[in-house]
Amino acid sequence: MAIISNAVTIADAGAFSVGLGAQVLIKTLTASNSATVSFVHGTNGVVLDSTYPIYKFELISIHPSAANAYVSFNGTIDNTNYNVAKTSTTFYAYHGEGGGTSLTYSGGYDHAQGTGFQRILFDNNSSDDDAGHCAELMLFNPSSTTFVKHFMCRTAGINTNDDGTTNPYCIDATIAGYFNTTSAITGIQFKMDNAGSLATGAIKLYGIKDS
Repeated sequence: MAIISNAVTIADAGAFSVGLGAQVLIKTLTASNSATVSFVHGTNGVVLDSTYPIYKFELISIHPSAANAYVSFNGTIDNTNYNVAKTSTTFYAYHGEGGGTSLTYSGGYDHAQGTGFQRILFDNNSSDDDAGHCAELMLFNPSSTTFVKHFMCRTAGINTNDDGTTNPYCIDATIAGYFNTTSAITGIQFKMDNAGSLATGAIKLYGIKDS
């Protein structure tokens, strides 16, 4: 007997006609006062090559060890140096617990062929005990030796005044850009830029199959 939904046959005689498991969990790394968290192809079960056309990193409840420490990332083409040139753009919106809103282009976090780490959670991150920061980072076709490597990131975090504790507000940031290299990106590293370390939290790497 066939299974039919909206006039589309999903299964017939036990055979599914749609792909299952399009998103595949590759690796989970857990921070514990970590200076860096690195995903390197071929190391500890990490896959970051032509196996998947799209890779997704999920940053879950990242807690900084110090106030105003900015979660950031960079790529490597040699599994050692995380300094790939990139061009990017950033904007964010926020809404405070006590009111007050803003929508802002943030040129200070952009890169124009910069080789430094790209900030993805920024602007006075809170180090309160209950504060955590989350993000999704998409990396497209990292193994290409023809094209530059595009990335997109969406973040949510608890930010504060410069002291890292008062006047908390929710920040929603969007970052997009590309690694300007035709060499394969073989690894991605995360760290806290400016201060502190990744005190706690998990980072998951997924591969997304072709449709």
